[in-house]
Amino acid sequence: MYALREAIAAFRRAPVLTGLSSAMVGLALFVVGLFSLAAHNLELALAAIEERVEVVVYLRDDARQSEIDLLLEELSRFEEVRLVTYVSKRDALERARSELPEFGELFMDAEVNPLPQSLEVEIRSGESSLEVVSRIAESAEGYPFVEDSQYGREWVDRLFALRRIGFASTAVLGGAFGLVAALIIGAALRIAIFARREEILVMRLVGATSGFILRPFLLEGALAGLGGALIAWAITYGTYRGVYAYLFEIAWVPGWWVGVGLLAGGLFGAISSGFAIRRHLREV
Repeated sequence: MYALREAIAAFRRAPVLTGLSSAMVGLALFVVGLFSLAAHNLELALAAIEERVEVVVYLRDDARQSEIDLLLEELSRFEEVRLVTYVSKRDALERARSELPEFGELFMDAEVNPLPQSLEVEIRSGESSLEVVSRIAESAEGYPFVEDSQYGREWVDRLFALRRIGFASTAVLGGAFGLVAALIIGAALRIAIFARREEILVMRLVGATSGFILRPFLLEGALAGLGGALIAWAITYGTYRGVYAYLFEIAWVPGWWVGVGLLAGGLFGAISSGFAIRRHLREV
């Protein structure tokens, strides 16, 4: 209770410095929260795309039925493959006419069916990673009667690259703002220590331990960090609501992410204050 009373009193004595400390922690965590929000939605988009990823193997027109059956059987043996469907040239033309009505006249007037026959390989749920689809596509391309195989490689590569960039940006920018916040918290607490140096000296003379003296400052730093985390949560949630209402629909981060962010803010403030206090308490 003594540590809590002293921490609250410190906020009252220097509201500008403590408020600035909380604001900087909040800004640092807001950057992390903003990128986490983007990374979470990118992860959801990747998961949705991975569920729909399939390998399409295009066959030459002169491929014999026995060869097609052999490839179909070989592809079905992959543990990650759920279903392999043969699509004839006629089926491909009918599908193009129904799904692409703007090109209906073009397909209708064509004397020769320009579309190839193919095998559509559906991947089991949760197994459609880049490595799996690449291995299946490369296996199919080894047959001489296979014209080509496609699975949207360029787009999948770009999405995974975006996820890596988002993670790196979050770590770098969050770390930079966190360092600035730690310096401000340390400066505020150093000022508080020198302002109370006579009180601390008296406490030492009457036998107060270092832990007893340190606890109020550590709690002050933890409260400043927690306040910054709450500020970051409020701004991040406000940004999410604004984007959801006026731009496009996005998903809010899981609840336990918010809990981790609040805990991280409190720990960050306590650790920052601890590093600042231990060194400067010796000077009092």
